[in-house]
Amino acid sequence: MFSRDKTTLPTADKALPGRPTRPFGVPETHAVLGTRLEGQPPDGLDVAYFALGCFWGEEQMFWKLPGVWSTAVGYAGGITPNPTYEEVCTGRTGHAETVRVVFDPSKVSYDDLLRVFWEAHDPTQGMRQGNDLGSQYRSVIFTTSSDQQAAAEQSRKAYQIEMNRAGYGDITTSIVPLDDFYYAEDYHQQYLHKVPNGYCPIHATGVQYVDDGAASAS
Repeated sequence: MFSRDKTTLPTADKALPGRPTRPFGVPETHAVLGTRLEGQPPDGLDVAYFALGCFWGEEQMFWKLPGVWSTAVGYAGGITPNPTYEEVCTGRTGHAETVRVVFDPSKVSYDDLLRVFWEAHDPTQGMRQGNDLGSQYRSVIFTTSSDQQAAAEQSRKAYQIEMNRAGYGDITTSIVPLDDFYYAEDYHQQYLHKVPNGYCPIHATGVQYVDDGAASAS
């Protein structure tokens, strides 16, 4: 199990079997924002899902944004139902570490979240972020509507131009409709609030969007 190449996504016949229900509990409320973690968001709010490496630091980055109502971490893009963190780490579930972001579009737009996504990691690294190696660390935008899909694809095209200008290679980020999102264990939720000295590197490239929607290298 543990000697398998973790950078190759498993096929359905090779994935771990999982289970019909979640084998652990999840807190009812966000440890920082006090909002609920599960269930449908209040009227007028929207939800976005991003995978960009270690989800501890990425979640903290999103919950600090004005207009973000709640965040949670979990697993998306895989095969195994209701996986555990240990199973995801084997590379045999197919999931990526993912942040669920519930936001108020009147205060922070989906395009704003996309800019944060691109700026907070290196989207050219494939099945890794820095020294974190494996399919669970791959870059993915999971969309929940045709509008999100179109906006994400447009932003990837624009960002690719600027990444190339800055000397980076091709973006490997996948943009796919969300299938299932499985919440991660209690101790992963708002981890860096609970463990202030916890380590979770951010692999920003220094390529940033400017006000007109283009991008530049800083």
